[in-house]
Amino acid sequence: MVQDLLHSSPSLLNFGIFFAMALAFLFVILGFVTYAILAERKVLGFMQGRIGPNHLGGRWGLLQTVADVLKLLVKEDLIPKASDRPMFIIAPVIAFAPAFVVVATIPFTENLQFADLNVGLLYYIAISGITIIGTLMAAWASNNKYSLLGGMRATAQMVSYEIPLVMAGLGIVLLTGSMNLNDIVLAQQESGWFILWQPVAFVVFFIAAMAELYRVPFDLAEAENELVAGFHTEYSGFRWAMFMLAEYVYMFAMSALIIVLFFGGWLPPFEFLSFIPGAVWFGLKFAVVTYVLYWFRATFPRMRPDQLMEFAWKILLPVALANIFLTALLKELLNIF
Repeated sequence: MVQDLLHSSPSLLNFGIFFAMALAFLFVILGFVTYAILAERKVLGFMQGRIGPNHLGGRWGLLQTVADVLKLLVKEDLIPKASDRPMFIIAPVIAFAPAFVVVATIPFTENLQFADLNVGLLYYIAISGITIIGTLMAAWASNNKYSLLGGMRATAQMVSYEIPLVMAGLGIVLLTGSMNLNDIVLAQQESGWFILWQPVAFVVFFIAAMAELYRVPFDLAEAENELVAGFHTEYSGFRWAMFMLAEYVYMFAMSALIIVLFFGGWLPPFEFLSFIPGAVWFGLKFAVVTYVLYWFRATFPRMRPDQLMEFAWKILLPVALANIFLTALLKELLNIF
């Protein structure tokens, strides 16, 4: 009966296959988040002269984060009496869903990509901006002044740093003439990694990306010693876990995007190393980028809100605009000569 149904409706079969692949990919992402948190705690412990998690799962604490996830799943789900209940419930979903959706556009290898879009870069930036709606909804629905302050900080930070982030990405678009992420990677096969051609764009993009991820020193929206964790102060259990999940999934997606835009994606650094699979190169580059994010968290102090906004509008934005101008000028000179 099932076979007859599939033969009569091939679109149903395609949907089933796509759904199964998406579900499998979701579990891969959840596995990454689980052990990315463990790796971050280990790196911070190493840099601060501590041991880090070492109880569950033997010496390396491999099951510590798994235990933390299980604890959150069974923890009581509290909803404040004075909160806006429907908005409070739906906010974590709106915050997390875009984080998972944007990963579909990332080309991990030449043959491993869920959605090959001609406007992949634009799609990533547009969809990722929806998360701020969930953050602001959570802050407003909580009916807590610390949550509201955290939500306002998060909104101002996201809007401010989204602009230099896009401007830095435009330098890559000017060089390649495409917003397709596969085309951007393949263009680096001929000209070399864009980190060499766009070092200023890389610096601007990386700083803006850390601000978009609310990573130290830009974690003003969740400042524990100022806002008691900010916009998700009133959340607990699984709903709180969804906010944390969104943060680490975005770290996964943003690290992958940085690799695609500036470090050649799955391409090897030298042609004679092309016998090594592209997935290995992508994984190595990904490990380095995520390690740098952990390293910065252990190193830099948190910025003040006024410094945060001034840095975006008075430094990053003018530098990004100057980079676009110089890139366009360089491209025109190369076309002439």
